[in-house]
Amino acid sequence: MGLVTQRIGVLGGTFDPIHIAHLAIAEDCWDQLGLSEVLFIPAGDPPHKQHRGVAPAVHRVAMVERAIAGNPHFRVSRVDVDRPGLSYSVDTLESLRAELGTEAELFFIVGSDSLTDLPNWRDPRRLIELCTVVAVNRPGYPRPDLKQIDARIPGASGRTRFVDVPDLNLTSSEIRRRVAEGRTIRYLVPDPVRDYIIEKQLYRVARGGER
Repeated sequence: MGLVTQRIGVLGGTFDPIHIAHLAIAEDCWDQLGLSEVLFIPAGDPPHKQHRGVAPAVHRVAMVERAIAGNPHFRVSRVDVDRPGLSYSVDTLESLRAELGTEAELFFIVGSDSLTDLPNWRDPRRLIELCTVVAVNRPGYPRPDLKQIDARIPGASGRTRFVDVPDLNLTSSEIRRRVAEGRTIRYLVPDPVRDYIIEKQLYRVARGGER
């Protein structure tokens, strides 16, 4: 009898904070790709966010844990936050491969805008060896031309899948801005995440009311 292959979705991000669009993307990918589970991987020290302060990892992990509680096919991984240094996607996938073994098939979920920039990532050729890249649509961004990406990363098109997800035009920066302005974030993040933000007084420039 052959080994059972696990199909593992990998959704990395700063998650500062996690919101309903992240959850909807993960659920749709789980459904459409027949995944065993989706791993949410908060970045430890994201290299592309060095220009601004990021909430401490302890808070971002806690918010992800609260957001996905109750969904049996969602799980949080600390592989990035427990590893020192900058969080590069190829290093994350290498760590997951070592942890999960060769029986696990990895599906790395990114936005279509990120797929366009893939040739500029660290060691993109090794990255596509480690996983299938799953590109989800982003509002305002056209579907990338895989021929152009193939020209810089040979074989990338054969390791890429497109998944259509709901066009929820929501960003973590919008959530942070609304909190800083004392505006409501109800229904934009799960209630346990909203409660955590209020309790820990995250993203506030100055104290104000939170509805």
